[in-house]
Amino acid sequence: MKVVCSQSELNSALQLVSRAVATRPTHPVLANVLLTADAGSNRLSLTGFDLSLGIQTSLAASVETSGAITLPARLLGEIVSRLSSDSPVTLAVDDSGEQVQLTSLSGSYQMRGMSADDYPDLPMVESGMTLKLQPERLVQALKGTLFASSADEAKQLLTGVHLKFNQRALEAAATDGHRLAVLNVEDALQDAAVTDAVDDDGFAVTLPSRSLREVERLMASWRSDEPVSLFCDRGQVVFLAADQMVTSRTLEGTYPNYGQLIPDGFTRTFGMDRRALIAALERIAVLADQHNNVVKFSSQPEDGVVQISADAQDVGSGSESLPSNLEGDAMQIAFNVRYLLDGLKAMGSDRIVLHCNAPTTPAVLRSEEASEAFTYLVMPVQIRS
Repeated sequence: MKVVCSQSELNSALQLVSRAVATRPTHPVLANVLLTADAGSNRLSLTGFDLSLGIQTSLAASVETSGAITLPARLLGEIVSRLSSDSPVTLAVDDSGEQVQLTSLSGSYQMRGMSADDYPDLPMVESGMTLKLQPERLVQALKGTLFASSADEAKQLLTGVHLKFNQRALEAAATDGHRLAVLNVEDALQDAAVTDAVDDDGFAVTLPSRSLREVERLMASWRSDEPVSLFCDRGQVVFLAADQMVTSRTLEGTYPNYGQLIPDGFTRTFGMDRRALIAALERIAVLADQHNNVVKFSSQPEDGVVQISADAQDVGSGSESLPSNLEGDAMQIAFNVRYLLDGLKAMGSDRIVLHCNAPTTPAVLRSEEASEAFTYLVMPVQIRS
């Protein structure tokens, strides 16, 4: 194998696929990236795969001899990132097929690789469900929910985002047991013809957040109006966009019926300016973070204000007052300030409404504008008197 390519393009491709390389590989070859050069198409393909998440991309190259080899991802990435961008990079594999010479204007490096035959194949979905997704709609759905998924591996199913497709719409949901984010995105699918495969009950799949963060990163940099293909079959999902591919296993099990968690009605509402609320919470968080992250909301309907306060024992206390459109009786309710800020920052509207019933029952944040189909449920923190 012998190939010449751009340093900057190779560096970008390595940074992309290295995110799918195992940090604690169960087999030495999984610490490597697979490089495949094809003289017919003059493309160099790079693959990272940790048996759960796979990322593949390719770049234009001058391929003198086709071939494939795997090289240590971290070592190769660090060398390539430091090479001069003014000079192309030449990769040449010796006759043994295990030694690579990497040459640039600034120098030459030798690296020992492993046979491409030892590298596991990326799962390919050849049948099953096929959907065409609008990239910006998919990014919107992921940005609005990923942050609410759990980081606790013991809650396996909750470490993912639940995606439900119905007709041309996509509903994304994520929860960690303390908060729930649900976002409905209309026209997420390319056209109705493709969705004939989706029955009346819709099609749903739960995917690991780690995989979807890579999909979001890929889609956010997508500079085309072309749809992204999603293939799903037998516990595997593949997202395909031009010359880039992300593969992921699905999370098996029945996702919680989150619709039942959202109360049907509310007796108290707080309508506030979203940016003003974020600014106030970020100031109060300086104190809240010193103790237990708890902030307390006290409604004062007669004055038309909400007082937000934090009390960090032995450190200090603080409060902010915000004008608010209040409905219902006065009440006090407390939340984890970080949970509130995450939800507020995921919303796009100027004004939001906090819906409550009691200090110990779920509260819901929604936009004041009916057009924004985002629901954010947060469990309050019990206030000890």
